Amino acid sequence: MALPSTFLPAFVFLTFCLCLYPHLASAKHGSTGVTRHYKFNIRMHNVTRLCQSKSIITVNGKFPGPRIIAREGDRLVIKVINHVSNNITIHWHGIRQLRSGWADGPSYITQCPIQTGQSYVYNFTIIGQTGTLWYHAHVSWIRSTLYGPIVILPRRNTSYPFVKPYKEVPIIFGEWWNNDTEAVINQALQTGAGPNNSDAYTINGLPGPLYNNCSSPKETFRLKVKPGKTYLLRIINAALNDELFFKIANHTFTVVDADASYVKPFETDTIFITPGQTSNVLFKTKNLTSNAKFMMAARPYSTAAAGTFDNTTVAGVLEYISDTMSSSSNITSIKGLPLPTLPAINATAYVANWTNKFRSLGNSQFPVNVPQTVQNRYFFAVGLGSDPCPKNQTCQGPNGTKFAASINNISFTSPTIALLQARYFGKSNGVFTTDFPSTPLSPFNYSGTPPNNTMVSHGTKVVVLPYNTTVELVMQGTSIFGAENHPLHLHGFNFYVVGQGTGNYNSTTDPANFNLVDPVERNTVGVPSAGWVAVRFRADNPGVWFMHCHIEIHLSWGLRMAWAVMDGKLPNQKLPPPPSDLPKC
Repeated sequence: MALPSTFLPAFVFLTFCLCLYPHLASAKHGSTGVTRHYKFNIRMHNVTRLCQSKSIITVNGKFPGPRIIAREGDRLVIKVINHVSNNITIHWHGIRQLRSGWADGPSYITQCPIQTGQSYVYNFTIIGQTGTLWYHAHVSWIRSTLYGPIVILPRRNTSYPFVKPYKEVPIIFGEWWNNDTEAVINQALQTGAGPNNSDAYTINGLPGPLYNNCSSPKETFRLKVKPGKTYLLRIINAALNDELFFKIANHTFTVVDADASYVKPFETDTIFITPGQTSNVLFKTKNLTSNAKFMMAARPYSTAAAGTFDNTTVAGVLEYISDTMSSSSNITSIKGLPLPTLPAINATAYVANWTNKFRSLGNSQFPVNVPQTVQNRYFFAVGLGSDPCPKNQTCQGPNGTKFAASINNISFTSPTIALLQARYFGKSNGVFTTDFPSTPLSPFNYSGTPPNNTMVSHGTKVVVLPYNTTVELVMQGTSIFGAENHPLHLHGFNFYVVGQGTGNYNSTTDPANFNLVDPVERNTVGVPSAGWVAVRFRADNPGVWFMHCHIEIHLSWGLRMAWAVMDGKLPNQKLPPPPSDLPKC
């Protein structure tokens, strides 16, 4: 089932939702916020797209999943019950999880998976965040269908730092796969080749009219709007493997938020968004008569030389309606409507200019707390590599090898017990080591001619950070098997993006151009194709925190690692004990 195209204004919708769907959420008022209870039944559900019917893994039978709605300061208690044969965990993407690392969700990092017939209660408080985030499965490629939006409203008696929207609309980009994504990734890992492509992109679960004759009118997302109104679009890229451009013909946006942090507003007619990123944009409709229609479209950005990608376009429709028209009126024809013109597939310059536009709002109400001094410096080279082909097997990766990916040439090996559990109970021996290299062990011309030896090493290694110390991390893209944009996501923290550039990072000259005044605050940032990005954060959240590329095939190939942040000295600086229902391995 697709998400509806619009929903009521926030202050009405909270009451409406809780009254209409009491089985989904209940709330209990406290002194600082509200405790909101949700129940997520993970079930198989039959869905038809592109003339293909298949049973997919869903939350409560919905695709995309149901919205979570809360205010900043609220506590969320979400019981997840696994009714499917696959192991399940859920990650609440972008939630800081301050001292609630047991609720973060990545499998074998903060928890063991929820097994069939078992349940787990995720319990966390939203602190210092307002905007749009999202949740998704964090086991293998199950997040291809198991995902949904998290809507975080301002605290009561506060407001947005921009014009109040008439309505708010989720725009969630995803992918549709006719094949089982678990079979797709298993085949890719077995053969060593790039994975098969998705069959379509989707907007709120719908592929639109451009794919084949099977794209029925009901499979096209339609955003119904009234003239002269301001809408807030809550945009999420939930696609597995593709960064996307998005545009509505003859209309513009004002970007006001990135990853649930306010930014200095700027106007654009084209949105660029990587997997894992979210953004709130204001969208003002024109003073047009009803029945006016415009196409919207999204398609990928890619510079990848390794493997193929889904080079298709998903389309939807913007429809103007009047007060006398029903928002559920009969579907009208869109034949002949022109598609908006999107940047070229490999528009690297556009992407660089786009990311440079983001600045934190940085006023007295929303200050910028970027670390001005640095205690821990790291330089991570990120990108693809290869593994040797096992004996008696034919591999389809580069030169008969298997594709791999790494950070500082370490391709992460998933443990069989969760890292956080091992660390908390002092049983890390044999599970992980703390010798993750702070710089590449074998430096090379990262954005130039690749080295002759492209083989990666393997290990389960973490970086240990003392509590409350400051970190500067420079992530350098590499050109091995082709330079690509890598959206790196850090769990448990927001970071400030203080600099970026093309080519190889120069530690002598580049820091002079860092923005330490109003850098954007994010949880997912693109490491530029054949370039670098620098971020800073404060290690004020004890636990073990995953960092990985949010292009799922790169994560599967090993482009991932973890940060272990120590406890502080005070009681409120320590990670509490695990909940009693924490899943066992």
